[in-house]
Amino acid sequence: MNNINPDDQARIDAIEKALLARWPENRIAPTLERISALVDMLGSPQLTYPTIHIGGTNGKTTTSRMVDSLLFEMGLRTGRFTSPHLESYLERICINGQPIDAKEMIFSFNDISPYLDLMDTKFDNPISFFEAITALAFAAFAEHPIDVGVIEVGMGGQWDATNVVDADVSVIMPIGLDHMEYLGNTIAEIATTKAGIIKEQGFVVLAQQEPEAAVELLRRAAEVGADVAREGLEYSIDSRAIAVGGQLISITGLRGLYDDIFLPLHGKHQASNAAAALIAVEAFFGEQDLDIDAVRAGFANVTSPGRCEIIHRDPTIILDAAHNPHGAKAIAETIQSEFTFDDVTGIVALMADKDALGILQALEPIMNQIIVTTNSAARSMAVGDLEALATQVFGADRVFAQPTLADAIEKAIKDSVRPLSEESLAILITGSVVTVGEARTAVRKKYAKSSIEEGK
Repeated sequence: MNNINPDDQARIDAIEKALLARWPENRIAPTLERISALVDMLGSPQLTYPTIHIGGTNGKTTTSRMVDSLLFEMGLRTGRFTSPHLESYLERICINGQPIDAKEMIFSFNDISPYLDLMDTKFDNPISFFEAITALAFAAFAEHPIDVGVIEVGMGGQWDATNVVDADVSVIMPIGLDHMEYLGNTIAEIATTKAGIIKEQGFVVLAQQEPEAAVELLRRAAEVGADVAREGLEYSIDSRAIAVGGQLISITGLRGLYDDIFLPLHGKHQASNAAAALIAVEAFFGEQDLDIDAVRAGFANVTSPGRCEIIHRDPTIILDAAHNPHGAKAIAETIQSEFTFDDVTGIVALMADKDALGILQALEPIMNQIIVTTNSAARSMAVGDLEALATQVFGADRVFAQPTLADAIEKAIKDSVRPLSEESLAILITGSVVTVGEARTAVRKKYAKSSIEEGK
């Protein structure tokens, strides 16, 4: 992505502008009618390769990356579709673990663009951004071609644009309360929608679920005759030990024990993601035993940008894309159990439609002080509104406000220069994927500029 020539970059930017001119990603119409008609017109590219389909509320993207890495180590050509992106929309469409090449993206967009325009004339509502980029991924994967698609659900399941795939294996990560304006007001209602990705006579991997979610997921599996593997029953995490740069885990899968797995990611929740990913790959290969060396290599090579990602030292700057209370609790637990910071400064920018109070309450125990700010998204919560909520949770003396994310980062770094070792100080930037993506870019630019100035 960093070596795109200027002409291709201009075209990539123009494609992004054209896609963003469509229905925004956060505006949903619960129907598969348009995407079904579109992929039919494209020749159903999503049916030309087998797929593993990954849904749930939290952990979908990381689990997708793990599945991708495992399959690639086992010699398969992979296509991975995830959302949203951190810094470039090309990240959403990955081939063999890498963001799609600019020229391939341009080719695939030129290929499907006339069909997008044609479909716009056939329905009252035009093809949305998410429907368009989903179809683009399907077409790019078929063109490459790939051996297996790893497809992350965008929102929900039953009527998500990705649900035109005929998945060999479905994976449902933990379900929590999120996107309630579209998915329902209870865990059971949300689970019913997310269960829609479980296919007839298929196989479904269920990560740990709330009881009311498990009931709905198992009901759907029984209705369609799908085989089920549940964390804690058909598969389990046998051991987990904190290690330098991550953790060492052992998993009992469908076909035996997989031990001495180094996972370069922090947090108990990442071990659960790894277990679900491994079982999905086991189910995909059926009766064939997995090579333990390939399993270990696949996990050792996993990266998960923006998920408890340490992007700088002295001070330690950590990015985490938690955008609901479940995700906030996971990063809080990870900070408490796997790090030994004396002082954590939080930088938080949230979307206005999220459970801000729940997120702040989950983060409060681990943050000595919090800087509230905003990101560039139109949906970002106003700083004043977030400051008022944070004051309720943290008390006025621990809350600071900055107008922009860059200002908040600058303040946190400036204030963290203290006579303590680098390992004792941390800045945790969280609240949304947009926040984390913009912070990643800002921190990189700041320290690149510092390096240039020091070299003068």
